[in-house]
Amino acid sequence: MKKIFLIAFGFVFAVSLNAQGINVPAKAKEAFSKLFPQAAKVNWGKESKNEFEVSFINRETNMSVVLNGEGKLLETETDIEVNNLPGKVLQFVKEKYPHYKITEAAKIVDSKNVLSYEAEISLGKEKRDLIFDANGNGVVKKEANEKNKNVKKQTTIN
Repeated sequence: MKKIFLIAFGFVFAVSLNAQGINVPAKAKEAFSKLFPQAAKVNWGKESKNEFEVSFINRETNMSVVLNGEGKLLETETDIEVNNLPGKVLQFVKEKYPHYKITEAAKIVDSKNVLSYEAEISLGKEKRDLIFDANGNGVVKKEANEKNKNVKKQTTIN
C-alpha cells in the first residue's frame, strides 16, 4: 500500500512540476549535485531561457547558485550577517537611505571569480537590493525586489 501511495505521489508531483513549465536539464542537476552534495531544502527556479537558479541550505548557510543548461556555474550567492558587509556599504546605506534597514546581506561571486556584495534594504513593505563592488564602493546596481515576481519555482526533494 505504501508503495502505491509513493508512486501516486511521485506522479502527481511530477505532473505539477511540468504544469509549472520548468524543465531543468540533467547536466545542470548533475553539476549542482557534484558541487553541493550536502545541499538541503533545494529549490529550482528559472532565471532565463537557459539559466536556472537553485536556492538551498549548505552546511547551515543559505545559498543560491545560477547554472546554465550545460551545468556551468555562473554565480554563487552566500548569505552573510549584515555586520559582515564592508564598512563602506553600511555607511552608504546610512547616508543615502537613512530611513531604510538592511534586512539581508550576501556575498556574490560570479563565474570570473569577481566578488560583490548585496544589501537588501527595506522601508515598510518596500524592498530593494543594492549591489556593491568587492570593496563596498558605490552601488553597482539597484534592483527592485519585484524581480522574483515572475520567476517560476520548483522544489526538488532530496
